[in-house]
Amino acid sequence: MGEFSAPDLYRVDDLLSDEDRMVRDTVRSFVSQELLPIIEQHTRAGTFPIHLVPKLGELGLLGANLPGYGCAGLGAVPYGVIQRELERGDSGLRSFVSVQGALAMYPIHTYGSEDQKERWLPRMAAGETIGCFGLTEPDFGSNPAGMTTRAVPDRDGWILNGTKLWITNGGICHLAVVWAKGPDGRVRGFIVERGTPGFTTSDLHGKFSLRASVTSELVFQDCRVPESNRLPQAMGLKAPLSCLNQARYGIAWGAIGSAMAVYDEAVRYAKTRIQFGKPIAAFQLVQRKLAWMLTEITKGQLLAYQLGRLKESGRATHVHVSMAKMNNVKVALEIAREARDILGANGICDEYQVGRHLCNLESVVTYEGTHDIHTLILGEHITGIPAFE
Repeated sequence: MGEFSAPDLYRVDDLLSDEDRMVRDTVRSFVSQELLPIIEQHTRAGTFPIHLVPKLGELGLLGANLPGYGCAGLGAVPYGVIQRELERGDSGLRSFVSVQGALAMYPIHTYGSEDQKERWLPRMAAGETIGCFGLTEPDFGSNPAGMTTRAVPDRDGWILNGTKLWITNGGICHLAVVWAKGPDGRVRGFIVERGTPGFTTSDLHGKFSLRASVTSELVFQDCRVPESNRLPQAMGLKAPLSCLNQARYGIAWGAIGSAMAVYDEAVRYAKTRIQFGKPIAAFQLVQRKLAWMLTEITKGQLLAYQLGRLKESGRATHVHVSMAKMNNVKVALEIAREARDILGANGICDEYQVGRHLCNLESVVTYEGTHDIHTLILGEHITGIPAFE
């Protein structure tokens, strides 16, 4: 693949602190040395490189933006840089880290009891315990309020029945943070441990996208969860949606990392691919594509950086996050398609990374809120009129 040369025309990384740049360089080195040499074989086999999880914990990348309980307590910008550098390697690894931190650790940290935090978070930060997030169902993705998974009080616990689908980390998790409706119709959160009777998982296979990631179905059949495993502060749909907001923030950075990777590959290829007696980089149409790609990457970098600063100052809203997720993933996908075009037939071979990123981004543009859903969130903000129904 050659040595990565990060595109940063507007020198956005100059805005990072020395600590931020140290985080960037550490994760960039980890991706280059430990992920990229093996990602092709894992993508072909449809397996997740689980042996890297302890290293992720050792580097402090799991729940990196959470304070205390063995977590690194980084700011929003260095956390975003982590996601960008991880997805430069592969969306599957970034998805693992995002689910572990934003969707499993964050709800325990935010809505859990002190006992739950002390029991689970240090082990999750170290990569010793893997979590997943059970919200999406077979018939309810963009409309989580329609979920049919139910939680019924029973003595000193709850009985869960229902199914969750498209769950990253589900097949390898030690615990699942599961969302279910109680008898009053309000959504509650539960920590369901692996081995609990009535809780089973099965992995989805035959994926074109996110092949180096575990995607699973969670099934709950009269699954009894003790009251001590209910997240006491999580009441209503706002709780799981707040977790999604954390994950969407990381995706806004991560997608630009993917775009940076395929752009770098396209530039190097265009300079060395000879047609009609000269490199294809010498042709106007190719230069137009590269110029457009760099411009969109630069805009995405600036959008992610400013979102991070807004988040660190407590001024970021879900609308800000929606715009960044919607824009950055969409342009990353379009950049990957342009890069594939520049590589020609070689773009469909996994000797090159552009095809893998292109396929992965087809999932990223869908999960954590589709492009259309984020468009409607912005539309409601602009007009004051919700158009979801």
